[in-house]
Amino acid sequence: MKDLFSIQGKVALVTGGSSGIGLMIARGYVEHGAKVYITSRKREVCDAVAAELSTVGTCIALPGNLADEAECARVAAALAAREPQLHILVNNAGANWGAPMATFPDSAWDKVLGLNVKAVFNLTRACLPQLEAAASAADPGRVINIGSIDGLRVPMLETYAYSASKAAVHHLTRVLAIQLAAKHITVNAVAPGPFESKMMAVTLERFHDAIVSTCPLGRIGEPEDMAGIAIFLASRAGAYLTGTVIPVDGGITVRPS
Repeated sequence: MKDLFSIQGKVALVTGGSSGIGLMIARGYVEHGAKVYITSRKREVCDAVAAELSTVGTCIALPGNLADEAECARVAAALAAREPQLHILVNNAGANWGAPMATFPDSAWDKVLGLNVKAVFNLTRACLPQLEAAASAADPGRVINIGSIDGLRVPMLETYAYSASKAAVHHLTRVLAIQLAAKHITVNAVAPGPFESKMMAVTLERFHDAIVSTCPLGRIGEPEDMAGIAIFLASRAGAYLTGTVIPVDGGITVRPS
């Protein structure tokens, strides 16, 4: 039981790993002995973060815009050229868009759903050979999708495409879990509540006190909270979970209205 939460020596790919929740997960994996690849649209940012994380472990940049199906295939091929096995895929890269209903643009739906939902499917499919190569009944391959509590309850802001996309991610997680179970690959989703990130910056600036007051645990999420759930799902401790959506939100989604 002493290695129950170990991810030592595993290979992980974390999309959107250069900032926010993706960086929290990537850092946690690196610090606990995994070999981590991170993606980001901006090559210079991706390279800089990989260099920083490499001071405490092994982190390699694989820049790419995953909103493009061809880029998903290219990133997966670049990983396959370096690693015959992929133990953990974290689908975190995402986009948001807030605007009143009357002016909410059609292009926002394409952008947000394209990255938040289609890219999850496309990259998972492209990485299947490496995930299968790493998988066994005792230690399955792991796909961890990052959803949101905004996909579980109505958000404060008018983020129509984002909240719809995260609800879709949660259900796609369930569908993929059934499809990939026979290949010894688990698929789970994490639904974060409020964490310090670029995507949450405006919301926290405007509603920080209100959010904290409605959180039963009375605080914003810390990087360790996100790293902890990601390590659990990737370790032996999480090997018998699949098709789950786990809120990491301090109890917000179960708070009585």
